[in-house]
Amino acid sequence: MVVCGDDGLAHRLAAELRGVYGEQVTLVVPPSVTTARPPVVGRARAASAALLDRMVSAAVSRANGNPGGNERLVEAPEITEAVLADAGVDRAAALALVYDDDETNIRAALTARRINPRLRLVLRLYNRRLGQHIEELLDQAAALATGIDDIGADASTTVLSDADTAAPALAATALAGTSKVVQTDGLLLRAVERQPWRGRIADPGLATLALLSPTDSDSESSDEQGPQLLPDDAAVQAAAGRGAVVLEQVSYSGPSLPAGRAGGVLPAFASLFSRRLRWSLAGLVGCVLALAVALTVVTDEHPLYATYETLLDLFAINEPALHQSLGRQILQLLSGLLGLLLLPVLLAAVLEALGTFRSASALRKPPRGLGGHVVLLGLGKIGTRVLTRLHELSIPVVCVEADPEARGVATARRLRVPVILGDVTQEGVLESAKIHRASALLAVTSSDTTNLEAVLYGRSVRPDLRVVLRLYDDDFATAVYRTLRAAHPNASTRSRSVTHLAAPSFAGAMMGRQILGAIPVERHVLLFAAVDVGGHPQLEGKTVAEAFRPGAWRVLALDTTTPDERQPDLALPPSPGNDDGDVRPSGLVWDLHEGYVLRAEDRVVLAATRRGLAELLGRRNRERAGA
Repeated sequence: MVVCGDDGLAHRLAAELRGVYGEQVTLVVPPSVTTARPPVVGRARAASAALLDRMVSAAVSRANGNPGGNERLVEAPEITEAVLADAGVDRAAALALVYDDDETNIRAALTARRINPRLRLVLRLYNRRLGQHIEELLDQAAALATGIDDIGADASTTVLSDADTAAPALAATALAGTSKVVQTDGLLLRAVERQPWRGRIADPGLATLALLSPTDSDSESSDEQGPQLLPDDAAVQAAAGRGAVVLEQVSYSGPSLPAGRAGGVLPAFASLFSRRLRWSLAGLVGCVLALAVALTVVTDEHPLYATYETLLDLFAINEPALHQSLGRQILQLLSGLLGLLLLPVLLAAVLEALGTFRSASALRKPPRGLGGHVVLLGLGKIGTRVLTRLHELSIPVVCVEADPEARGVATARRLRVPVILGDVTQEGVLESAKIHRASALLAVTSSDTTNLEAVLYGRSVRPDLRVVLRLYDDDFATAVYRTLRAAHPNASTRSRSVTHLAAPSFAGAMMGRQILGAIPVERHVLLFAAVDVGGHPQLEGKTVAEAFRPGAWRVLALDTTTPDERQPDLALPPSPGNDDGDVRPSGLVWDLHEGYVLRAEDRVVLAATRRGLAELLGRRNRERAGA
């Protein structure tokens, strides 16, 4: 595996490939990267320094005739064809280009595809539309160069964004307090530890992924020491007193989006005029009807004619009621007075309607009575993706942004999400976002001090508020986390780094498009993959129960969409289902019957160990331990 980058994501990705997947890694970084870019401090810096030291040691070992190292460091100021050749791209299985500049990544990807057409490429791009075109271009180039029509996953091109990959984890943290999630076709899944209750797991979730190590030190069976991955039903029932890791879907149980966003004539009329104006108009209409009825009684005229005369009196265009009855004169005076009251109401209605149409593309304000929502601070690159993900989950959000020209403001306007424009450090801004009624606070601005100040103020207003803050400095994040946990032990506090959240998705893409993610279980790792049943004799023609191999792999879900409509990569955010940009519903079925026979055209989502997935996909096992 070759990783090229100029920031902390490259170092984290290299560590993820080595630690989780046991891959051989070549890291290409600019010389003196700590001075060329803002330093990756704290634990990230220590991990990167340790990784670089191991790479240097491995290089020295290879120079001394010992090829046992699985890391290599290449320093280059820019990515050229000679640098890629020196990094071994011509014989590598995958290449990750995670520079912060889209143009640099695209140029290097085109060069690498020419050097090795069968190379698996992973690019870091923010522009989604450009990324789709680049994927098609590079895949087509690989197909033409290798002379095959379907290049499969070995030479696939995957375009990712650190914002896209981190957004599901941040959204899940706001909902459930954890970032250990796997995204599959727009659904968020998490692994949760369940303790036994009366000898059984109270909530098995979607599936039991593992049995935790026994807490009883007097366990008679030595083979039960350590976690038991992907156990069968008999093992789960026999594991009395042992905790389990179960898979469940991250869902939101709070209030839904306001009903006023639905279509129809009444919601449109309600949004056009305010409630006070609607009551005023209704009162005037009632007064007109009452005067018409009174005129009918006084003059014995037809009700329609009486209404017509009342309207003429109302608009002051009727003849004066001279030499007529006293009742008729009094009604005419009342109609004239009502006409004077009608004039400012009509003017207010016109001005309010014009203001509504003028602000149709403007930012919305938080509605009255809003509660249980998520307050999102910052609408930059990360905040925009988090906002989109929360909106897809139908979670009410109130955004706070200081820059009216931020890239996420247009997205919030299009999604009709309330936005407060102002500095979050100023008094009254968080109150306008109704922080005292919110369920969670996500501070994802680019300033650590701003995020910390907002979180501390939010905690002072509501001590039990769930807070998630983005901090670049890992040592600072650790200190903040420990202090907030000590000060508010009953509240949920999470500090997250975007590079730390994005690295697993990039590593999974380097392993192939079928890899959806990885979840650690004690000192072991479970991989989630989307596999086409065709071509795998362990799955094709077998029932779900027969395809289950305890300790190796287990089928979790079936993709019911047709092959033509399937998303190429289930780990990516779901693509729009129509021209309006609406996200298509998920086609995954999780409650599969054990007797369902898997067909060649099916695609399944399964959980597997590293060895099990290598055996299932036909990958050759490495001789080194832990592969």
